[in-house]
Amino acid sequence: MPLRAIVIALILVTAAALGTIAYQLATPPRPVVLAAPPAPPTTGYLVAARELPAGTLLRDQDFTGNPAPGSTMPDGALVDRPEVRASLRGALLRRYVEAGAPVTAGDVLRSHDRGFLATVLAPGTRAVTIGVDQVSGVAGLIWPGDLVDVILTQEFDPAQVSLAKRVLSETVLTGLRVIAVDQDIVQGGSLAGTAGRATKTVTVQASADEAERLTVAQHLGHLALAVRAVVDAPASDQAVVYGGDVSPAMAHAMQTGGTRIQVIEGEHRSEVTFQ
Repeated sequence: MPLRAIVIALILVTAAALGTIAYQLATPPRPVVLAAPPAPPTTGYLVAARELPAGTLLRDQDFTGNPAPGSTMPDGALVDRPEVRASLRGALLRRYVEAGAPVTAGDVLRSHDRGFLATVLAPGTRAVTIGVDQVSGVAGLIWPGDLVDVILTQEFDPAQVSLAKRVLSETVLTGLRVIAVDQDIVQGGSLAGTAGRATKTVTVQASADEAERLTVAQHLGHLALAVRAVVDAPASDQAVVYGGDVSPAMAHAMQTGGTRIQVIEGEHRSEVTFQ
Protein backbone atom coordinates (compact mmCIF):
# COMPACT_ATOMS: atom_id res chain seq x y z
CA MET A 1 0.00 0.00 0.00
CA PRO A 2 1.40 3.39 -0.91
CA LEU A 3 2.64 5.46 1.98
CA ARG A 4 0.30 8.25 0.99
CA ALA A 5 -2.80 6.05 1.41
CA ILE A 6 -1.66 4.92 4.85
CA VAL A 7 -1.15 8.51 5.97
CA ILE A 8 -4.61 9.50 4.71
CA ALA A 9 -6.21 6.55 6.56
CA LEU A 10 -4.46 7.51 9.81
CA ILE A 11 -5.61 11.11 9.41
CA LEU A 12 -9.24 9.98 8.91
CA VAL A 13 -9.19 7.64 11.96
CA THR A 14 -7.65 10.35 14.08
CA ALA A 15 -10.23 12.89 12.91
CA ALA A 16 -13.08 10.48 13.72
CA ALA A 17 -11.71 9.81 17.19
CA LEU A 18 -11.25 13.52 17.87
CA GLY A 19 -14.82 14.17 16.63
CA THR A 20 -16.24 11.56 18.97
CA ILE A 21 -14.33 13.05 21.89
CA ALA A 22 -15.48 16.54 21.01
CA TYR A 23 -19.12 15.39 20.77
CA GLN A 24 -18.97 13.73 24.17
CA LEU A 25 -17.42 16.81 25.71
CA ALA A 26 -20.04 19.07 24.16
CA THR A 27 -23.03 16.88 25.15
CA PRO A 28 -24.14 17.35 28.81
CA PRO A 29 -24.34 14.11 30.81
CA ARG A 30 -27.77 12.60 31.27
CA PRO A 31 -29.11 12.84 34.83
CA VAL A 32 -29.16 9.57 36.73
CA VAL A 33 -32.70 8.72 37.84
CA LEU A 34 -32.69 6.95 41.19
CA ALA A 35 -35.60 4.74 42.18
CA ALA A 36 -37.73 6.23 44.96
CA PRO A 37 -37.31 4.45 48.30
CA PRO A 38 -40.28 2.23 49.23
CA ALA A 39 -42.88 3.86 51.48
CA PRO A 40 -42.76 2.75 55.08
CA PRO A 41 -45.38 0.08 55.86
CA THR A 42 -48.64 1.48 57.17
CA THR A 43 -49.96 -0.28 60.25
CA GLY A 44 -53.18 0.79 61.91
CA TYR A 45 -53.48 0.65 65.68
CA LEU A 46 -56.47 0.85 67.99
CA VAL A 47 -57.49 4.05 69.75
CA ALA A 48 -60.39 4.87 72.05
CA ALA A 49 -63.44 6.06 70.13
CA ARG A 50 -64.66 7.94 73.23
CA GLU A 51 -63.69 8.51 76.83
CA LEU A 52 -63.42 5.11 78.48
CA PRO A 53 -63.49 4.95 82.28
CA ALA A 54 -61.60 2.28 84.18
CA GLY A 55 -63.64 -0.89 84.58
CA THR A 56 -65.33 -0.64 81.17
CA LEU A 57 -66.14 -3.93 79.46
CA LEU A 58 -64.99 -3.13 75.94
CA ARG A 59 -67.34 -3.25 72.97
CA ASP A 60 -66.60 -2.90 69.27
CA GLN A 61 -67.86 0.68 69.30
CA ASP A 62 -65.46 1.63 72.11
CA PHE A 63 -62.37 1.61 69.88
CA THR A 64 -61.51 2.44 66.29
CA GLY A 65 -58.53 2.08 63.98
CA ASN A 66 -55.96 4.84 63.47
CA PRO A 67 -53.72 4.26 60.39
CA ALA A 68 -50.12 5.33 60.99
CA PRO A 69 -46.64 4.50 59.66
CA GLY A 70 -45.06 1.68 61.59
CA SER A 71 -42.24 3.95 62.76
CA THR A 72 -44.70 6.23 64.58
CA MET A 73 -46.78 3.49 66.21
CA PRO A 74 -46.89 4.10 69.99
CA ASP A 75 -45.14 1.60 72.21
CA GLY A 76 -47.47 -1.18 73.31
CA ALA A 77 -50.28 -0.11 70.96
CA LEU A 78 -52.53 -2.89 69.72
CA VAL A 79 -52.44 -3.53 65.98
CA ASP A 80 -55.79 -3.05 64.26
CA ARG A 81 -56.50 -6.55 63.03
CA PRO A 82 -59.75 -8.59 63.13
CA GLU A 83 -58.32 -11.16 65.55
CA VAL A 84 -57.11 -8.43 67.91
CA ARG A 85 -60.50 -6.70 67.88
CA ALA A 86 -62.20 -10.02 68.61
CA SER A 87 -59.92 -10.66 71.58
CA LEU A 88 -60.79 -7.25 73.06
CA ARG A 89 -64.55 -7.81 73.11
CA GLY A 90 -65.52 -8.06 76.73
CA ALA A 91 -62.00 -7.28 77.99
CA LEU A 92 -61.80 -5.18 81.15
CA LEU A 93 -60.18 -1.76 80.88
CA ARG A 94 -57.70 -1.33 83.73
CA ARG A 95 -57.35 2.46 83.55
CA TYR A 96 -59.04 5.54 82.12
CA VAL A 97 -58.30 6.12 78.42
CA GLU A 98 -59.19 9.45 76.83
CA ALA A 99 -60.80 9.71 73.40
CA GLY A 100 -58.25 9.24 70.59
CA ALA A 101 -55.59 7.77 72.87
CA PRO A 102 -54.10 4.40 71.91
CA VAL A 103 -55.35 1.28 73.67
CA THR A 104 -52.29 -0.68 74.78
CA ALA A 105 -51.82 -4.27 75.87
CA GLY A 106 -51.24 -3.15 79.44
CA ASP A 107 -54.58 -1.31 79.54
CA VAL A 108 -56.74 -4.41 79.23
CA LEU A 109 -57.44 -7.61 81.12
CA ARG A 110 -58.84 -10.23 78.78
CA SER A 111 -61.56 -12.67 79.65
CA HIS A 112 -59.29 -15.70 79.94
CA ASP A 113 -56.68 -13.94 82.07
CA ARG A 114 -56.39 -15.20 85.62
CA GLY A 115 -58.49 -13.22 88.09
CA PHE A 116 -60.63 -11.61 85.38
CA LEU A 117 -64.04 -12.47 86.86
CA ALA A 118 -63.11 -11.36 90.38
CA THR A 119 -61.80 -8.08 88.95
CA VAL A 120 -64.94 -7.45 86.91
CA LEU A 121 -67.30 -7.85 89.86
CA ALA A 122 -68.09 -4.74 91.89
CA PRO A 123 -67.38 -4.98 95.64
CA GLY A 124 -70.09 -6.87 97.50
CA THR A 125 -71.55 -8.50 94.40
CA ARG A 126 -71.76 -12.06 93.12
CA ALA A 127 -71.71 -13.76 89.74
CA VAL A 128 -74.90 -15.75 89.11
CA THR A 129 -75.61 -17.85 86.03
CA ILE A 130 -79.03 -18.07 84.38
CA GLY A 131 -80.07 -20.82 82.00
CA VAL A 132 -81.44 -19.40 78.72
CA ASP A 133 -82.36 -20.41 75.21
CA GLN A 134 -82.50 -18.45 71.97
CA VAL A 135 -85.92 -17.00 72.87
CA SER A 136 -85.42 -16.19 76.54
CA GLY A 137 -81.95 -14.84 75.71
CA VAL A 138 -83.24 -12.20 73.24
CA ALA A 139 -82.19 -14.24 70.19
CA GLY A 140 -78.48 -13.85 70.81
CA LEU A 141 -78.42 -10.05 71.03
CA ILE A 142 -77.30 -9.69 74.66
CA TRP A 143 -73.66 -8.80 75.20
CA PRO A 144 -71.57 -8.52 78.36
CA GLY A 145 -71.97 -5.02 79.72
CA ASP A 146 -75.69 -4.86 78.91
CA LEU A 147 -78.25 -4.22 81.66
CA VAL A 148 -81.12 -6.68 81.79
CA ASP A 149 -84.35 -7.28 83.68
CA VAL A 150 -85.27 -10.82 84.70
CA ILE A 151 -88.88 -11.80 83.98
CA LEU A 152 -90.40 -14.85 85.66
CA THR A 153 -93.32 -16.70 84.09
CA GLN A 154 -95.05 -19.47 86.01
CA GLU A 155 -98.21 -21.55 85.76
CA PHE A 156 -100.36 -22.53 88.74
CA ASP A 157 -102.47 -25.61 89.33
CA PRO A 158 -105.79 -25.07 87.48
CA ALA A 159 -107.61 -26.68 90.40
CA GLN A 160 -106.47 -23.89 92.72
CA VAL A 161 -106.84 -20.73 90.63
CA SER A 162 -109.15 -19.38 87.96
CA LEU A 163 -108.42 -19.71 84.26
CA ALA A 164 -107.62 -16.00 83.90
CA LYS A 165 -104.97 -16.18 86.63
CA ARG A 166 -103.53 -19.58 85.90
CA VAL A 167 -100.49 -18.12 84.07
CA LEU A 168 -98.71 -15.00 85.30
CA SER A 169 -95.57 -13.05 84.52
CA GLU A 170 -93.65 -10.61 86.70
CA THR A 171 -90.32 -8.81 86.70
CA VAL A 172 -88.38 -10.14 89.67
CA LEU A 173 -85.07 -8.29 89.22
CA THR A 174 -84.06 -5.20 87.26
CA GLY A 175 -80.85 -3.60 86.00
CA LEU A 176 -78.52 -6.58 86.34
CA ARG A 177 -75.24 -6.25 84.44
CA VAL A 178 -74.32 -9.09 82.10
CA ILE A 179 -70.70 -10.14 82.57
CA ALA A 180 -70.53 -13.42 80.64
CA VAL A 181 -72.18 -15.41 77.87
CA ASP A 182 -71.72 -19.17 78.27
CA GLN A 183 -68.06 -19.75 79.16
CA ASP A 184 -66.93 -16.91 76.92
CA ILE A 185 -66.76 -13.61 78.77
CA VAL A 186 -66.75 -11.87 75.43
CA GLN A 187 -68.48 -8.58 74.81
CA GLY A 188 -69.54 -8.34 71.23
CA GLY A 189 -69.81 -12.12 71.04
CA SER A 190 -73.53 -12.58 70.73
CA LEU A 191 -75.57 -15.20 72.53
CA ALA A 192 -75.24 -17.34 69.46
CA GLY A 193 -71.65 -17.85 70.57
CA THR A 194 -69.52 -19.80 68.17
CA ALA A 195 -71.14 -20.68 64.88
CA GLY A 196 -73.28 -23.78 65.29
CA ARG A 197 -73.28 -23.61 69.10
CA ALA A 198 -76.43 -22.47 70.88
CA THR A 199 -76.14 -20.37 74.01
CA LYS A 200 -77.17 -22.04 77.23
CA THR A 201 -76.17 -19.64 80.01
CA VAL A 202 -75.79 -15.96 80.80
CA THR A 203 -73.91 -14.78 83.89
CA VAL A 204 -74.95 -11.57 85.62
CA GLN A 205 -73.65 -9.46 88.46
CA ALA A 206 -75.97 -9.38 91.47
CA SER A 207 -75.99 -8.45 95.13
CA ALA A 208 -76.15 -11.24 97.70
CA ASP A 209 -79.93 -10.73 98.10
CA GLU A 210 -80.47 -10.59 94.33
CA ALA A 211 -78.45 -13.77 93.90
CA GLU A 212 -80.72 -15.60 96.34
CA ARG A 213 -83.88 -14.27 94.67
CA LEU A 214 -82.58 -15.25 91.26
CA THR A 215 -81.78 -18.78 92.42
CA VAL A 216 -85.30 -19.23 93.79
CA ALA A 217 -86.86 -17.74 90.65
CA GLN A 218 -85.13 -20.32 88.47
CA HIS A 219 -86.97 -23.07 90.38
CA LEU A 220 -90.37 -21.37 90.24
CA GLY A 221 -90.78 -21.14 86.50
CA HIS A 222 -89.35 -19.96 83.20
CA LEU A 223 -86.96 -16.98 83.15
CA ALA A 224 -86.52 -14.53 80.28
CA LEU A 225 -84.13 -11.58 79.94
CA ALA A 226 -85.17 -8.14 78.75
CA VAL A 227 -82.45 -5.65 77.77
CA ARG A 228 -82.71 -2.20 79.35
CA ALA A 229 -81.69 1.05 77.64
CA VAL A 230 -78.44 2.50 78.90
CA VAL A 231 -80.18 5.78 79.83
CA ASP A 232 -83.30 4.07 81.20
CA ALA A 233 -84.86 5.56 84.31
CA PRO A 234 -84.58 3.65 87.61
CA ALA A 235 -86.96 0.73 87.75
CA SER A 236 -90.24 1.14 89.59
CA ASP A 237 -92.38 -1.58 91.18
CA GLN A 238 -93.55 -3.96 88.49
CA ALA A 239 -97.16 -5.16 88.47
CA VAL A 240 -98.02 -8.82 88.05
CA VAL A 241 -99.51 -9.60 84.64
CA TYR A 242 -102.00 -12.49 84.46
CA GLY A 243 -103.18 -14.42 81.46
CA GLY A 244 -106.55 -12.72 81.66
CA ASP A 245 -104.85 -9.30 81.49
CA VAL A 246 -103.21 -10.26 78.20
CA SER A 247 -106.04 -12.25 76.60
CA PRO A 248 -109.50 -10.65 76.62
CA ALA A 249 -110.88 -13.94 75.31
CA MET A 250 -109.63 -15.75 78.39
CA ALA A 251 -111.14 -13.12 80.68
CA HIS A 252 -114.43 -13.34 78.81
CA ALA A 253 -114.44 -17.13 79.09
CA MET A 254 -114.12 -16.79 82.85
CA GLN A 255 -116.97 -14.33 83.04
CA THR A 256 -119.31 -16.53 80.99
CA GLY A 257 -118.15 -19.83 82.39
CA GLY A 258 -119.42 -19.39 85.93
CA THR A 259 -119.84 -17.18 88.93
CA ARG A 260 -116.67 -15.93 90.58
CA ILE A 261 -116.65 -15.02 94.26
CA GLN A 262 -113.80 -13.38 96.10
CA VAL A 263 -113.17 -14.80 99.58
CA ILE A 264 -111.43 -12.56 102.10
CA GLU A 265 -109.93 -14.15 105.22
CA GLY A 266 -108.09 -11.47 107.14
CA GLU A 267 -105.26 -10.32 104.89
CA HIS A 268 -105.55 -13.36 102.65
CA ARG A 269 -107.68 -13.10 99.52
CA SER A 270 -108.73 -15.85 97.13
CA GLU A 271 -111.23 -16.43 94.37
CA VAL A 272 -113.71 -19.28 93.99
CA THR A 273 -115.54 -19.95 90.74
CA PHE A 274 -118.93 -21.73 90.69
CA GLN A 275 -119.77 -23.32 87.38
